[in-house]
Amino acid sequence: MKRIAFVLSVLLITKVVSAQYKPIDQGSELKFTIKNFGFEVNGTFSGLQGSINFDPQNPGKSTFDVTIDASTVNTDNTTRDDHLKSENYFDVKNYPRIRMVSATVSGPNKTGSYIFLGQLTIKGKSKEVLIPFTATATSDGYIFKGTLEINRKDFDVGGSSTISDELEVSLNISAKKV
Repeated sequence: MKRIAFVLSVLLITKVVSAQYKPIDQGSELKFTIKNFGFEVNGTFSGLQGSINFDPQNPGKSTFDVTIDASTVNTDNTTRDDHLKSENYFDVKNYPRIRMVSATVSGPNKTGSYIFLGQLTIKGKSKEVLIPFTATATSDGYIFKGTLEINRKDFDVGGSSTISDELEVSLNISAKKV
């Protein structure tokens, strides 16, 4: 009986220490801003999936593996959105998901920010990205916020010279405990 109680205690402690979270669309926002003909164009993605193992007391053991549905690109212009889904841009038929996987998570630093270092994969091309982010606890999970800049040409997205190569991506991801 003592052995069963011990095993159950270990399992409960393990469950508390390694908290698993699931990113959800409700309350989340993934926005991007890019210049086209010198004007800022804003857009969003949705369709979050994946898993997050986050431990603010031991961030080095934290892991992120999150994807979004590339076909959900929304710039409030149907013609442009259809063009962005085409082969020249996100090629959603052949690459339906955009994925971000952590290699390391560190922090928090003096400002309370953590650092995500990992791989961003778009259209089958992966590039290392570094994202400073904050993690705010909620009653049933966390809200992760961060911003990164990427070069669309690193992922063979688009070819037009009217569009800036650099774009800013803002993440505001709500994750609920599994």
